[in-house]
Amino acid sequence: MNCRLCDGVSREYHEYLGKLYLQCSTCRAIFLAPQFYIDPVLEQSRYLEHNNDVTDPRYQDFVSPITQGIKEHFPVTAKGLDYGCGTGPVAAVELQKSGYSVALYDPFFANNPKVLGDQYDFIICCEVMEHFHNPYVEFKRLRRLLLPNGRLYCKTAVFSEQTDFGSWYYKNDPTHVFFYTAASLEWIKDMIGFRSLKNEPLLITFSL
Repeated sequence: MNCRLCDGVSREYHEYLGKLYLQCSTCRAIFLAPQFYIDPVLEQSRYLEHNNDVTDPRYQDFVSPITQGIKEHFPVTAKGLDYGCGTGPVAAVELQKSGYSVALYDPFFANNPKVLGDQYDFIICCEVMEHFHNPYVEFKRLRRLLLPNGRLYCKTAVFSEQTDFGSWYYKNDPTHVFFYTAASLEWIKDMIGFRSLKNEPLLITFSL
């Protein structure tokens, strides 16, 4: 099948516990063949197992590259969206403590389509993009949701060609279905329509 990000030709890449992963020949993304996706009920149950306590200092520290990036670039009058906020929107809560307005959206836990009709100065996408079943559609939406000069702040584990996929821990979560490479992120910047991309180890920033 073709890549769900760039529509490039994809080939079988790895088999793990009976599940097939493919790699795109264009953007180099690796993704789980859709027939191996878990059903939505099991997916939601898996997310409920996550211990996303907004008062946990370790979790606050984990999202700090995002919250610090926003505080350094945007005034408290800026309007934000936590896209895929899950059960514990710690980044949004930390920013709200500092006076920022941050709306919440999650298809399972904050399914409020109204917030998707607005636009935002910044969007948080923390440990979310690896769950996208249709990343092209999702990134087009995120681009549309940003105001001029807006920024999309993402966290995910970016796959390196030097990594052994078979022993890579990140693929083992059954809800992780799409894995990005540096080339994939560049494709998103160029083809979805972002002005710039900053791909750092702890933070990915797409800017308009």
